Amino acid sequence: MLHARPTMLTKFLPLSHSLTAPFLSPPRLLFPKPLSLSLLPAAATLDQSFSYGPSLHKGHRSSHNRPPHLREEQGEGETEHDYSVDRDFFTRAYDIAALRVPSDHCFDLESRLRGHLLNWPRIRNIARVPGDEMEDGFKKLLSDGDDEDESSLVSLDRRIVGKGEGDGELLSPVLYRDKLARTFDSRGFVRFRNLARISRPKKKKRGEREGGGRRGREGVGKSKFCVVEVVEEEGEEDMSGLLGEEFRVRRKWRGSTRLLLLDERCAGKRMEELPEAIKVVLNENGREETISTFELVRCKLTLFYEYWQMNEILEVLLPEGVIVPSAFETVGHIAHLNLRDEHFPYKKLIAKVVLDKTKPKIQTVVNKIDAIHNDFRTMQLEVLAGNRSLVTTVVENGLRFHLDLATVYWNSRLATERQRLLNCFIRDDVVCDVFAGVGPIAISAARKVKHVYANDLNPHAVEYLERNCVHNKLERKLDVFNMDGRRFIDAVFASRKSQSITQVVMNLPNDAAEYLDVFRGIFSTKPKDRGITLPKIHVYGFSKCDDPEFDFHERIRIALSEVAFEVEMHRVRLVAPGKWMLCASFILPESVAFAKATSNM
Repeated sequence: MLHARPTMLTKFLPLSHSLTAPFLSPPRLLFPKPLSLSLLPAAATLDQSFSYGPSLHKGHRSSHNRPPHLREEQGEGETEHDYSVDRDFFTRAYDIAALRVPSDHCFDLESRLRGHLLNWPRIRNIARVPGDEMEDGFKKLLSDGDDEDESSLVSLDRRIVGKGEGDGELLSPVLYRDKLARTFDSRGFVRFRNLARISRPKKKKRGEREGGGRRGREGVGKSKFCVVEVVEEEGEEDMSGLLGEEFRVRRKWRGSTRLLLLDERCAGKRMEELPEAIKVVLNENGREETISTFELVRCKLTLFYEYWQMNEILEVLLPEGVIVPSAFETVGHIAHLNLRDEHFPYKKLIAKVVLDKTKPKIQTVVNKIDAIHNDFRTMQLEVLAGNRSLVTTVVENGLRFHLDLATVYWNSRLATERQRLLNCFIRDDVVCDVFAGVGPIAISAARKVKHVYANDLNPHAVEYLERNCVHNKLERKLDVFNMDGRRFIDAVFASRKSQSITQVVMNLPNDAAEYLDVFRGIFSTKPKDRGITLPKIHVYGFSKCDDPEFDFHERIRIALSEVAFEVEMHRVRLVAPGKWMLCASFILPESVAFAKATSNM
């Protein structure tokens, strides 16, 4: 950052900065001509004609900024770029104007000038001036009398040099501790137990270095992603013409102040050029406070790499015409990307930015490199950034699920659907989860229903399912099986348990509908007059048809060989353009349940 003169550093109060948000990209700005990194000079004042608000295409860049693409490596069979992001490249400084106002009036003025303040996202309109603070005990010393009245200043001077006790005034806390240190003897710490702790110098924070931080940016983190500097302290605007002749401008410091950051369109303007609404508010407050300290000052607002969101950084880094990835799935500490082919040469760059903008919650960034084709529904993942551990913990519905994303299946985007399904269960239900995975439905249901039978073909998923049952203290309400779905349904309904099963969940969208034929004749060996409860079946599936509900209903009807029965359809989510995931819920028809067993059984 370049400074024309010595500046006074002014930092913002800590702000809460949430990255939970899943970084949904806002509409991209429309520029007359997209800027290429190769066209940007090392030190430049970029075009200010863009839309309102902060932008990486506005403001000033420092001369030491370099393009963030530092190195390029050759992969096997194709060119693959490996990037290291230079954070200083994304430092932007903006010239703004600010009103220096008394701290007692700043919040009232902020509410009255709301429409004329900066109002940038994640930026507070009030900036604190370090060192410009005053204790309440000192305020009475700065009287409102004439300058000729030096009594208050004499009293203040006596206290500063440590001679305030003679005139009945208390010493300041700093001088009081200093006096205790000078009069310390062998019994001093007995009488003043806190003296040692108060006098002990503070330890240096981890990462601090002698002689300042990295390029003056020490302490800049997610809570300190911006800095305000007052770049003009001399020649403040004379307010007498605005507030009236009876208002006497006092150049001396009269107490703690704050900076109200004005709208960016006010930058470089003089007092008489400000909007009339600001003049009216200052006029009213100036007449009420005859010694008020309203000053129009020039400031420089600097935004660091930590300020910009993921999509804003990638818009600059990725070549023109490449679509910026707008979202990703979070599984514990893992960010799961689904990058397109055009993103492949820049996948590590994208992953590095995602990791930077989501730490410390996200520690690993992976990309799915192939579709799910195996029976275990596991994904082939490539670790792009962060640590290489894919063993993580997910919290859902107040339960903790341990899993290894490399060996089991998990989809966080189905959390809402799982909750909707759980709301359908009642306390007396007995649930049969045919494709349970690591137990997001089975274990959550176990807290609510009477009992759960959970099964999965993947032995790794069954291992984590049993572990999650124990961790959540629900192992007594679950029976876990490791079988093929068809064999599991045959076995569980052939036992005495079949009479109590009221809900069956079949969450395997690719193939679940083809498993429904196993229910034909499932109760054929049992008499109808024994009051057997027919279970309600919830089966999931995909459809690419124009009428997905009709298509899925037809597949269910064909699998059960039944013409007419009521089916409740629910659209879960659009998994791809024109491809819907649906959930069909229906009571198993009696004609199907007691039909004679067919040969495929």
